[in-house]
Amino acid sequence: MANPAISTPLDVHLTKHPDSNRAIFFSSPQLTQLFPRRKPLTISCSSSKSPPKSESEKPKSLSEQLKPLTATTLSDSSSDNQTHLLSKPKSTWVNPSRPKRSVLSLQRQKKSSHSHNPQLRDLRRFAQKLNSSQDESEDAFMAALEEIPHPPSRENALLILNSLKPWQKTLLFFNWVKTQNSFPMETIFYNVTMKSLRFGRQFQVIEELAHEMISNGVELDNITYSTIITSAKRCKLFDKAVDWFEKMYTTGVMPDEVTYSAILDVYAQLGKVEEVLSLYERGRASGWKPDAITYAVLGKMFGEAGDFDGIRYVLQEMRSLGVQPNVVVYNTLLEAMGKAGKPGLARSLFEELIESGLTPNEKTLTALVKIYGKARWARDALELWDRMRSNSWPMDFILYNTLLNMCADLGLEEEAEKLFAEMKRSENSRPDSWSYTAMLNIYGSGGNVEKAMETFDEMSERGVQLNVMGTTCLIQCLGKAKRFDDIGRVFNVAVEKGVKPDDRLCGCLLSVVSLCENVDDENKVLSCLQQANPKLDDLVKLLQEEKPSFEAIKDEFRSVISNTAVESRRPFCNCLIDICRNGGRHERAHELLYLGTLYGLYPGLHNKTANEWSLDVRSLSVGAAQTALEEWMGTLYRIVQRKEELPELFSAQTGAGSHKFAQGMANSFASHVKKLAAPFRQCEDKAGFFVATREDLVSWVQSKAPSVVTV
Repeated sequence: MANPAISTPLDVHLTKHPDSNRAIFFSSPQLTQLFPRRKPLTISCSSSKSPPKSESEKPKSLSEQLKPLTATTLSDSSSDNQTHLLSKPKSTWVNPSRPKRSVLSLQRQKKSSHSHNPQLRDLRRFAQKLNSSQDESEDAFMAALEEIPHPPSRENALLILNSLKPWQKTLLFFNWVKTQNSFPMETIFYNVTMKSLRFGRQFQVIEELAHEMISNGVELDNITYSTIITSAKRCKLFDKAVDWFEKMYTTGVMPDEVTYSAILDVYAQLGKVEEVLSLYERGRASGWKPDAITYAVLGKMFGEAGDFDGIRYVLQEMRSLGVQPNVVVYNTLLEAMGKAGKPGLARSLFEELIESGLTPNEKTLTALVKIYGKARWARDALELWDRMRSNSWPMDFILYNTLLNMCADLGLEEEAEKLFAEMKRSENSRPDSWSYTAMLNIYGSGGNVEKAMETFDEMSERGVQLNVMGTTCLIQCLGKAKRFDDIGRVFNVAVEKGVKPDDRLCGCLLSVVSLCENVDDENKVLSCLQQANPKLDDLVKLLQEEKPSFEAIKDEFRSVISNTAVESRRPFCNCLIDICRNGGRHERAHELLYLGTLYGLYPGLHNKTANEWSLDVRSLSVGAAQTALEEWMGTLYRIVQRKEELPELFSAQTGAGSHKFAQGMANSFASHVKKLAAPFRQCEDKAGFFVATREDLVSWVQSKAPSVVTV
């Protein structure tokens, strides 16, 4: 006897599981296929009698399946359509006798047509008068409505509603029409009002109107839902957008292509990659051919995740469907390539854009410049700049500043000066505060203090606002040049002009204190630090006292660090250690290193494996690195003395800065290794890498007295 609870026939679809011989049964497909968050019932269909796969039948590795990108997505070969990627959605088997239900309407709902209205001219003039009114008050608007030239019939009211621009006036007119009771309020009136509210990002009001429609029995059509969902997306209320999208199906309304693309973007913004891929595949199974904007959404999603395989999948899907990327899609994919760390492929993609006949816009070029700058591809960046000028490609303010910042990162002083001079001659892209900051950064990094001060004076003459970053770069430059009087002048001018010192500027002042060679210069800088961060100044003075207790230093240090931005805590500790070492207070420097380690400022400083112990000082200052080396050698000395088990190899890493202005941490570290007569030798084939064997270390310990392990 059949169970009455399941007597209704079920339309069942089977989806092959990619990892095992299982089938997933979806019942009530109108819900389970359309709502990706519903969990399917999984029933195992595996059989122990299935023969094992032979070697030839085993799936190939990813490297075997994929061709190089240039041979698939960036070439004209059609064979790439067969390439399968990690990020591709799970393929779905569909019973040909029972095809899947469509999840979207392949046609956009048509707008209502308007018949010719002989009163059109009068009504448009009236709407224009309402739009141009300077009095924004509700009373003034209601008074103006009394002068309406014709009675508010359905056609007349709809025409005026469509003509009003400010969302406030649209809403006032809509509410006024409802009070006239001249005709029933139809869906189209709500839709027009909601679209105006969408421009004003008034989602709460839109949602209230939607609930009013439901309460009054007014039908919500595809345009209504599309407007609600896209409005929620614009206001970044993504959960609301998902809720209204799901309500469409419960009321029997099928989303069109525009709404479907919008909800894909919503899921992508929420980081729900699986849901996006599931929706995409279901739409494709329904006969949907996505447009370029949809692929821009997918490309951006994979780019945010740094998923290079996903980006390749997007490009291959576009080629398989014959969708030609537009500039917007190329821009999105270029940004994605940058986030995925693929500058070479970004360059290939840019060349494909040029070959397709499209002209790159400012966003295209800005994205590519950022990629080249991040990859430190100076030659490619300069070649791109030459092409911009020779082809008269569009240059906007953001692109100029991006180029300047790239020059600052790569130390291209001469090129930056040419670009800066070009900006000064430009009509629409005159240098602003950030442009001057980039120049201050370039001159400061290169130690060109005279040009840095000339730039600072020029800013004052032209009335360009000095920002906190520019102040930091200039003070750092003056500190390296030992021009401590100028530091006080620059700092005071910056504060007078409204610059609020942040943790980065305070860290800069700390680093300058560590460079001072006498008390007078130190006091000049500390007077600036006192204004910027009194508690940090108190800690510096406490460290300079003769006999403060360790507990007192610990309490003051913890108070300062807890009120400091996370990214500035380690630089603060580094500078404080440098100040102590330069003042001959080595023991206090070791206490600060201990506190920094205790509060998690130096993760990864020590690493141990069965075969190797290592010291990584790449995130430390020179003084902090020397202190860490001394601490490590003292610990190793005691371990050898206790005859504990040791690994075969010991290593230390200082890193090798690629910036041409980078300070030589490796050289300073090597000098200190020599001073300690430590058994480390620098690798010739690997910059900034020092090694020693167990035998070297034991021999060193046997030849040293405990008192000379640290300096």
